[in-house]
Amino acid sequence: MLVHRNKTAGAVLAAVLLVGGATACEDGKKDGAAKPAAPAASAPSKAAVEVTPAAYLEKVKKKSEEFTSLRYTMSGSAMGEKISGEVSLRMKPTVAMAMKMAAPGATGGAESVEIRLLDGAMYMGSEGKWMKFDMKAMGAESAKKLEGLGQSSQTENPGDKADALLKAEDLKSLGDETVDGVKTRHLVGTVPVDKVRASSATGTPEEKERREKSVKALEDQGIKSLTVDMWIDEQDHTKQVRTRGTGTKGPMDMTIKFLDFNKPVEIAAPPADQVMDLAEMMKDGGEQG
Repeated sequence: MLVHRNKTAGAVLAAVLLVGGATACEDGKKDGAAKPAAPAASAPSKAAVEVTPAAYLEKVKKKSEEFTSLRYTMSGSAMGEKISGEVSLRMKPTVAMAMKMAAPGATGGAESVEIRLLDGAMYMGSEGKWMKFDMKAMGAESAKKLEGLGQSSQTENPGDKADALLKAEDLKSLGDETVDGVKTRHLVGTVPVDKVRASSATGTPEEKERREKSVKALEDQGIKSLTVDMWIDEQDHTKQVRTRGTGTKGPMDMTIKFLDFNKPVEIAAPPADQVMDLAEMMKDGGEQG
């Protein structure tokens, strides 16, 4: 069962790799004697200024730099599996993550799995039974893989998605749409994965790491290009992102819905009596041998 949970979590995490408004101005003076020509003279200044799709994305990137936490849901399919789940992520002051997901079980039934990452340890479990992976007590290579598995959820940073969509040569706006009762601007474009990789070499160390993980997840699936849809609300926040692509491991179609930003995220370790510590089990096994 643990092996299957690792596979399921890997499939979900590998798959995962905003609105300004138009403005108008008006200029006119009253001089006591109304003249018929005055309104006509001011008419040109009332024209709305259209915000370009690229300008929306630049606003999203700037806003994303302020995030300390976020929550989102994900649904869709990748690598032949249907995926759904919810993630709570804290980036500051320390990184912590909680992910609840549902995916097909080994017998074809629905299996729920939860992953928590905090204080240098990853917990994976369901139904009150947890396995703890203490990355500080494991070998360097194993710890690196587990840390990458858990922190892959950070690749859903809206600023990174906006940066990727800016690489689309066919970027365009499909107009205003309502998502879950929120007014948004819908943008869409096709993004070559090699262009995303080229851009992963820029930015802060944290940004480069997130983007590199996202690109690698796509390349591992053999995906060469993505169709990216973004829905941006009036606070320049991403409300929804849909990412589609086809690779050697089948089609990918994932939708991310952002629930909130910069709200308190409290993540605690599972109760100690429900946890099996893998490092301790290996230690005890070695002593008995």
